[in-house]
This record gives sequence, C-alpha cells and structure tokens, in this order.
Amino acid sequence: MSGARKAGLLELVRKTGVTGLFFLRLLRACIPALARPRLIVAQIYNAGARSLIIIMLSGLFTGMVLGLQGYDLLRRFGATEALGTAAAFSLLKELGPVLTALLFAGRAGTALTSEIGLMRATDQLTAMEVMAVDPMRYVAAPRFLGGLIAVPLLTAVFNVIGLYGAQLIGVQLMGVDHGIFWAQTQSALALKDVTEGIVKSVVFGAVVSLIAVNEGYHAEPTAAGVGMATTRTVVASSVMTLLLDYVLTAAFL
Repeated sequence: MSGARKAGLLELVRKTGVTGLFFLRLLRACIPALARPRLIVAQIYNAGARSLIIIMLSGLFTGMVLGLQGYDLLRRFGATEALGTAAAFSLLKELGPVLTALLFAGRAGTALTSEIGLMRATDQLTAMEVMAVDPMRYVAAPRFLGGLIAVPLLTAVFNVIGLYGAQLIGVQLMGVDHGIFWAQTQSALALKDVTEGIVKSVVFGAVVSLIAVNEGYHAEPTAAGVGMATTRTVVASSVMTLLLDYVLTAAFL
C-alpha cells in the first residue's frame, strides 16, 4: 500500500472515530436538552417549516413524473389500473425518504453547518465554554433533535403531495378511473411498506443532522473553513443517504 493510500485510510478512520465520539456526546446532551422544548421547536421550524416549499414542489413534480412514466410502462402490459399502487410503492418505500433527505441536506443541512461554523469562527462556542455553558446542550443537541424530528414530517408531506401529483396525471390527464386508482392503492399497501418508509426517514434524518452538526461544530474558524464544512455536509450526507438506503432496503427484503 502506497503512502498516500495509507494516509487517506488513516484519515478516514480518524474522522469516523471523531464522528462516533461526537455522536455519543450528542446523545448524552440530548437528554437535558429535552427539558428546553422551546429550543427544539425553534429548530424544527428553522429546519422543517422553512423547507416546506421546496419539499412540496419537489414532491408534486416527482409524483407527476411517476404518473407519466408509470402510465406509459403499465399501458404496455394492459395494467394501467395499477398506476396508484406503483406510485404509492415508489414514493412510500423509496423516493419519498431518499429525496426528502437529499433536499433536507442541501437546504437545512448546509444552513445548520454554516450557522454553527460561524459561531465557531466568531468564538461564540468558546465564550459559552468559558461561561460554563455547555454548547453541546444548548447549540448542537437542539439542532440535531430538530432535524431528527423534521425529516420524517417532511417525508410524510412529500409522499402526500407526490401521490396527489400522480393522481393528477393518472386520473385527470390519462383517464384512469378515480375509484380504481385509490382502491388498488389501499388494498395493495401493507403495514410493512409504510413502516419501511418511516424507518428510512428517521435514520436519514438522524444521519444528515449528525453530519451537519458535526461538520459545523468542528469547522475551521475561518471563512474558507466554514465553506469547506458546508461542502462536506452535502457530499457526506448524500453518499450516506444512498448507502444506508441500500442497506435498509436489503434488510427489509
């Protein structure tokens, strides 16, 4: 193994260990942070409510594309009545959790990283430590919990709007019967299918929030350092979301 590869491997192991230790500290800080629900609600608003527009628009257009592509595919097999089932399975089990996590990482995750990174660059976190105020409890934990709660809620909104978009194309444009569309969807879906989407959204929310908070907390206290931390948040969150999506899908199957 060359020196460059060995150094890269050691750096990966180091970053993994630092993130793991930070996650344990974060979990310990989450328990007392729950005693301050106002901080958590404020972060749910910042991370979740302010992401609603992009989530709803993306869900609508994703559902509309599913309606067009699904109808074209099912028409070849004479099974256009199953359009609702196909759209529901795609959204609830796969597209809803994954796309929501990616959009959340691009919008809210970068905001969390830059906000905490700026606090690090302006020595606000250091000042809190000097005053015996734990920044993990008052800064990192509420933002982590806010993201953890917001992502499943945003996923539910994405799924509902996406199903409406698929119904809009399938029923209103392509002429699929409205009753058959929803009846087949309800009869085909099982509790396991809904549970898979919920579990994925919770895991993705935890991972993306952890990466965003960790990168901001450990960002170099410079403008360039905050920018690099924001970039790392998007890249790492996207890769981990897709990797964990495969792992969780294989586990449920």
